[in-house]
Amino acid sequence: MSVAGQEKKRDTVPEIPERPAFESSFIIDNPTNILFNKNTLEIQMSHRFGLINGGTNDLAGIWAPANIRIGASYAINDRVTVGYGTTKFDRLQDFNLKVALFRQTRSGSMPVSVSYYGNFTIDAHKKENFSLRQHRYSYFNQLIIARRFTRLLSIQIAPSISHYNLVESRMRNDVIGLSVGGRYKVSPQTAILVDYSQPFIHHLDGVSFDNDPLAGYSIGVEFATSGHAFQLFISNMNGIVPQKNYMFNHNDFFKGDFLIGFNITRKYNF
Repeated sequence: MSVAGQEKKRDTVPEIPERPAFESSFIIDNPTNILFNKNTLEIQMSHRFGLINGGTNDLAGIWAPANIRIGASYAINDRVTVGYGTTKFDRLQDFNLKVALFRQTRSGSMPVSVSYYGNFTIDAHKKENFSLRQHRYSYFNQLIIARRFTRLLSIQIAPSISHYNLVESRMRNDVIGLSVGGRYKVSPQTAILVDYSQPFIHHLDGVSFDNDPLAGYSIGVEFATSGHAFQLFISNMNGIVPQKNYMFNHNDFFKGDFLIGFNITRKYNF
């Protein structure tokens, strides 16, 4: 009777979600699967300096024109977060949504976390630049599959699709992408980050064009506490809003087209 009672008690223990795979809602250039507790407000600041090889007198891009995004997200509940951000280049206004679909469990019954991230973005240039209002709009949809392998190592893979209502000639309105990112902790507050973003372009005639987007490569370091995360990195993507990078990145990392950037997030619990 005692053994049977213990087995019954073990069977009724609820599944406990695994600890978060990442500290921040971003892993350099891509969103992570992180969703915060209900009523958490996160303030986000992202900065991209100019290209290191972009000029002869701009101090490795620090004096060059920089792209900046300031945003905020709010957790409606433990599984749904909504957000807004404004970006300097192209005056982009993005409205975003993140939803936790599945969560990794400590027992291993659910081996990964799966989240959806999407945004609707408006180009806020003057209306004279557009023949139709709809030409201002772009969209991004991503499925984030993440796993916390150990207390030190976390990895995520995220297929995506980017859509622009208006593109240049010979460009497609939609680009499928895939990102792979990881974090390895070297101390309780410090981690090494890597992020790779690959757009996939298919041309019916097999000919590539000069305006085809290039892959994104990013590597950096993250310093995190219970309330904030600071990421310092080098990257060849400066769009900040994901679809801007997947559709229009023309910087070749291996030809020296990379920049210094940082992300800062701060969360407040209410």
